[in-house]
Amino acid sequence: MGWLVTIIIGGIIGWIASIVMKTNAQMGIIANILVGVVGSVLGSWLAGVLGVPATSAVVGYIISIVGAVILIAILKVLGIFK
Repeated sequence: MGWLVTIIIGGIIGWIASIVMKTNAQMGIIANILVGVVGSVLGSWLAGVLGVPATSAVVGYIISIVGAVILIAILKVLGIFK
């Protein structure tokens, strides 16, 4: 059950990040899920390094979206997304 929730939430986070970064038309559902899950891990790691605690679920989701946006920006620099 935990994996299913991770995939669903990861997909939503990746979708929101792709809308923010204007790559929504280039990304499919699999890319959204991967970017959402990996971006969430990246955002959580960066928040820990910077000392920003996830004090609530809303803050945790915002950190995850920021991480996914950063991941998409990195992928754009690498030329994977235009």
